[in-house]
This record gives sequence, C-alpha cells and structure tokens, in this order.
Amino acid sequence: MSSMMMIFALFGAIILFFTFLYFVPVNLWITAVFSNVRVGLAELVFMRIRKVPPSLVVNSLITATKAGLSVTSNELETHYLAGGNVPSVIKALISADKANIALEFNQAAAIDLAGRDVFEAVQISVNPKVITTPRVAAVASDGIQLIAVARVTVRANLAQLVGGAGEDTILARVGEGIVTSIGSAVTHKEVLENPDKISKLVLTRGLDAGTAFEILSIDIADVDVGKNIGADLQIDQAAADLKVAEAKAEERRAMAVAVEQEMKAKAQEAKAKVIEAEAEIPKAMAQAFIDGNLGIMDYYKMDNIKADTEMRESISKPKSSGSASKKPSK
Repeated sequence: MSSMMMIFALFGAIILFFTFLYFVPVNLWITAVFSNVRVGLAELVFMRIRKVPPSLVVNSLITATKAGLSVTSNELETHYLAGGNVPSVIKALISADKANIALEFNQAAAIDLAGRDVFEAVQISVNPKVITTPRVAAVASDGIQLIAVARVTVRANLAQLVGGAGEDTILARVGEGIVTSIGSAVTHKEVLENPDKISKLVLTRGLDAGTAFEILSIDIADVDVGKNIGADLQIDQAAADLKVAEAKAEERRAMAVAVEQEMKAKAQEAKAKVIEAEAEIPKAMAQAFIDGNLGIMDYYKMDNIKADTEMRESISKPKSSGSASKKPSK
C-alpha cells in the first residue's frame, strides 16, 4: 500500500508541477528578463487567467523593445482581447519606424481593428501600389467610341485608413474622370494624339478625397477605337423615322379606302333613288290617262321621241375594235 501511495503522490506532484508551469511560465519570465522586458510573474499568471497567451505578449514585447519601440504589455493585452492581430501591429510599427513614417500604436491598433491589414498598409505607404482599371468605354463629341485602360499609382494614407474608401471607389472615380475627359474632347483624334490630357484632367479632380489612398499618378496604358456610336444612333433614328412615316402612310391609305367605300355606298344609294323615281313614271302616265291629261297620240309621240333618242345615242357612241365589220368572203 505504501508503494501505491508513493506512486499516486508522484503522479500528483508531476501534475501539480506542470500545472504550476502552465499558470506560472517561468521560462517566459526568464526570457523577458534577459531581453530587458519588464514583465512580472504575477502579470503573466493574470494573463493566463484572462485567457491571453503570455508567449504572444512577451514575444511581441521583446520584438518591439529590440526595435526601439515603446509599447506596454497592457496595450498588447487590450488589443488582443479586442480581437486584434498583435504580431501584425508590431510588424507595422517597426516597418513604419524604419521608414520614418509617423505611426502610433493606438492608430495602428485602430486600423487593425477596422478590418484592414495594417502591415500591408504600411508596405503600400512605403512602396506605392499600381492599380489597373478595367476597360472604360466613352464616346467623344464626334460620336467615335474610345476604350481606355489606365494604371493608377496609389500610396496608402494612414490617416484615412479608418473610415476611408477603398480601391473600388478609386477605380470608380478614375473611370468617371476618363469618361468625362473623353466626352469633352471635340474629336477622338484629339484624345489619341494626346492621351496625357486624360491623366491631367483626372488628377485635377481630387479623386482621392475621403479615400484610404493618395493618388500619385494616373497613366493611360492603352486607348482603342471602338464603334462609331454617332453613326449607329443616326441609323437607328432613320429607321425609327421610316417606321413612323410608314405608319402614317398606312393610316392615310386606310382613310382613303374608307372614303372610297363611303362614296361607292353613296353612289349606290343615288342609283337606287333614280331607279325608284323612274318606277314612278309609269304610274304617273297611267294616272294622266285616267285624268284625261294625256291622250293616246301624245303617248305615241313620246314613244317616238324616246326611240329617236336611243337611235341617236347609239350612232354617237364610238364602235369598239372588236365590233369591226368582217371582210366580205370571196
């Protein structure tokens, strides 16, 4: 039994020893002391209790101290608990210090917590970045389409990284400036001869206001000639005018056909009235015989006059070619 108790006691001592080393990282404390970083054992224990990795804080403090930066463990611990990337902030501070760029820890922490890569921002501030715009199509005053591609050289503006607009805004503003510049040109040849006019006009518009970048230069990489938009628009307008004219002509034709049909109906109506009036003549003659106003000799005279009139009308009408007299047969 005594041997079993000794084994359990040994295991318990080992567990207590490793638990002590976990909560009291003596090796980190020794490393900090030899690196001239003032961090107490109690402070390291409290970091472990607050679920802050002591190795992360200590190593970051050592790196910052060796680089000549003044950073406290409380600042690093607070930034970690806020969800920040402590090593990235330390690297950004060191890079900015070596490049003589004014960058404080609070400003770097704010940039990091805003969701931006602060170390990359410092790199872009030291080494400017080139952004290539997509193909921007615009139409000059003479109706010729030009397609331009620009390369924008930008440098990170550390003071505007928190709350400033990003690359998409820069590209949108540069594209708008290119469209305005090409659209204000009298002819497309003017733009092709001097593409630097686009760069100068766009740069004078202050496109980097309110953004996280500072525009250093705008260079036109390529300008291609596209379609003749003016001619296409004129063709489309002519086709539309033709359709309108055809519609109006069809409307007038339909109205003319309607008027023609109406006149034919009126003519038929007039003929019907004439026939109706002629039908009344025999009745009137019969009534005249009954009343004694018309005698038999008067009727014969009128009949002879009618026959003479029909004969004269037949004589006065020209003969058709088909009714020509046949040659007498031999």
